[in-house]
Amino acid sequence: MCIDSQGKSIEIRQAAGLLLKNNLKGAYPSMSQENQKYIKSELLPCLGAVDRNIRTTVGTIISVIVNIEEGSGWPELLPALVTCLDSNDLNHMDGAMDALSKICEDIPHVLDSEVPGLAERPINVFLPRLYQFFQSPHASLRKLALGCVNQYVIIMPSALYNSLDKYLQGLFLLANDPVAEVRKLVCAAFVHLTEVLPSSIEPHLRNVMEYMLQVNKDPDEEVALEACEFWSAYCDAQLPSENLKELLPRLIPVLLSNMAYADDDESLLDAEEDESQPDRDQDLKPRFHTSRLHGSDDFDDDDDDSFNVWNLRKCSAAAIDVLSNVFGDEILPALMPLIQAKLSTSGDEAWKEREAAVLTLGAIAEGCFNGLYPHLSEAIRVDQYASTLFLQIVAFLLPLLDDKFPLIRSISCWTLSRFGKYLIQEGGNPKGYEQFEKVLMGLLRRLLDSNKRVQEAACSAFATVEEDAAEELVPHLGVILQHLMCAFGKYQRRNLRIVYDAIGTLADSVREELNKALGVGFAPFAQPVFQRCMDIIQLQHMAKVDPASAGAQYDREFIVCSLDLLSGLAEGLGSGIESLVSQTNLRDLLLNCCMDEAPDVRQSAFALMGDLARVFPAYLQPRLIEFLQVASQQLSTNLIGENLSVANNACWAIGELAVKVRQEVSPIVTNVVSALALILQHAEAVNKSLVENSAITLGRLAWIRPDLVAPHMEHFMKPWCLALSMVRDDLEKEDAFRGLCAVVKVNPSGGVSSLVVICKAIASWHEIRSEDVNSEVSQVLNGYKQMLGNSWAECWSALDPPVKERLARYQV
Repeated sequence: MCIDSQGKSIEIRQAAGLLLKNNLKGAYPSMSQENQKYIKSELLPCLGAVDRNIRTTVGTIISVIVNIEEGSGWPELLPALVTCLDSNDLNHMDGAMDALSKICEDIPHVLDSEVPGLAERPINVFLPRLYQFFQSPHASLRKLALGCVNQYVIIMPSALYNSLDKYLQGLFLLANDPVAEVRKLVCAAFVHLTEVLPSSIEPHLRNVMEYMLQVNKDPDEEVALEACEFWSAYCDAQLPSENLKELLPRLIPVLLSNMAYADDDESLLDAEEDESQPDRDQDLKPRFHTSRLHGSDDFDDDDDDSFNVWNLRKCSAAAIDVLSNVFGDEILPALMPLIQAKLSTSGDEAWKEREAAVLTLGAIAEGCFNGLYPHLSEAIRVDQYASTLFLQIVAFLLPLLDDKFPLIRSISCWTLSRFGKYLIQEGGNPKGYEQFEKVLMGLLRRLLDSNKRVQEAACSAFATVEEDAAEELVPHLGVILQHLMCAFGKYQRRNLRIVYDAIGTLADSVREELNKALGVGFAPFAQPVFQRCMDIIQLQHMAKVDPASAGAQYDREFIVCSLDLLSGLAEGLGSGIESLVSQTNLRDLLLNCCMDEAPDVRQSAFALMGDLARVFPAYLQPRLIEFLQVASQQLSTNLIGENLSVANNACWAIGELAVKVRQEVSPIVTNVVSALALILQHAEAVNKSLVENSAITLGRLAWIRPDLVAPHMEHFMKPWCLALSMVRDDLEKEDAFRGLCAVVKVNPSGGVSSLVVICKAIASWHEIRSEDVNSEVSQVLNGYKQMLGNSWAECWSALDPPVKERLARYQV
């Protein structure tokens, strides 16, 4: 094998090793045992190769094989690693440790498993040796040994749990290691222990906290970043707050100091880009846009800064945010003098200090809201009649929207958005309303900033204010739309995605009011916005097939944003969307998107399908069955990860379409009901939103075609009723109960075994507003009472008192 050929150059041997690693992933399982044995026998002697590049390549290949074989099938490996570790030869020790570290990182459970032929688990053999290497004079061995052990903190095998004292002794020994990478691993270890087993560090808490405070100021930023993670972990672990409270006067200055931009922060370079400079391809990283999702709020949104590098500045701001939520106003005596000092600095050279102070105000906006006023009244000279905190902050921040430094303008946008909800609550106060208008106009002004970074921050901040303000925006729709359309026309590719979000959020926030606005501001813009979305989707479909002809690289994020913006328009304009879509090929484009291989594209496509079904179902009619079939296929796809969100929207869209086209859904009813029944029977494996939408769509199909659904009701009645009992009272729930009553009428005996849960589902209503649904529910209950005769009392006795109380209104 070339990797073991001593006569070959290092580069050739390393390339051979990497080629072998890449091929093994696919080819190894189908190799003959003879070839597998040969490869293994050639690798082990290379663990002690003189060249480190060869050793690390061999370690990578070994970990790949161990991963494929799940730790069995290579009895010679573990003794060979032990021999190398015990050899006192640096090359052999380093090679074995490198291989071990990769196994621990990629497949840690392998070493904590029973291995045929071994008296004990491998981790029991290796762990004492790893602890010994904590004291090695060689930095590489200390680093690898500590990295190996750290991998096991999360899963905490008994071997580590039983030797925690030794581990902690080792951490204290390495705490002031001269090598930054080792100190970083020590910090990571304390953070992991705090998260996984906080009781393990409690006896040493003061020492650990003092150490973390010390290394939070480490000259190496990566070490300081790892240490900074400790404070949020400490608060989440609910360790004694008194200890941390004592530390605040010394901790807060460190955090605040670390919140200023570092001289080498990439953002400083990005901030200099104005709109005259074209976007670079590397700028077009995945953004924070989240595909539209219909249902409850149990999905986590991506963090707005997820596309940026996590650094000490952001981690410090996050720690201040967490501390403000834990301690509230108690952090202000230590914090506010520092903020005041930074805010009062003048001169161009101090702009980073002022920017950090504005960032801090935003970070503590929620946690310290009640206590900020007396401090700020000293630092910020504003109208003495501005009697509330947020009016003072706003009055101070508004001028900063026009600061000469782009990053001060952008952070001021974010901080204003953090205080936005309080401004809106103050809307009844004339002063508060005046300030709200100033913030709105200030953010709109910054939407059209010449600096791309400020455009981005203003657009994101405005989207936040949109969500908080909702109908409060209605009087300002004309000017908002003018600014958004102007941004829509001037933004380059990167920020265009964010303005999509802002327009879509506006449609969500003001809904039918946007329709009313057609005559007072949106009419000139609706058609160009719609057409721009159509053009982008068509261009991206071309780029996917032939980028050269399209003149653009394929980027599905543009399709997702465009679909979501079209959804927002459909939702906001209602039937007014008809004039935009009727003469277009949106229907064909949308069907293609519903069949796209990318889950986020399908998710947004089914959201638009459902929105069109609600406001203009006739448009989907020519390809109705195709839309229904494609949507129904999503319900039986592998329901994990992103596919859950796709299934959720597809399920919702089927239900919306069903209530509009009625009998025309008949061809897919049986298949969809089978898929929904499976989802409901395994509700614990999916999310709340999909369970609720499945229950509602099943009810809608049952309402339309009870004859097709009723014969199968025994298979899903219990989980269906359990899911319905968790749905909030609304029109969708009424539709579902129309279906429940319809199938019971067709097949009353099919519901007898589930009668208790049927009763509980009915009792989940606080009030059924629809008279016809109320009447049908009453008929079902009284019908069962009559049908069961004396057995009804047995069913009634199985119900809890609150359920009986709710059902009493039906005289049963």
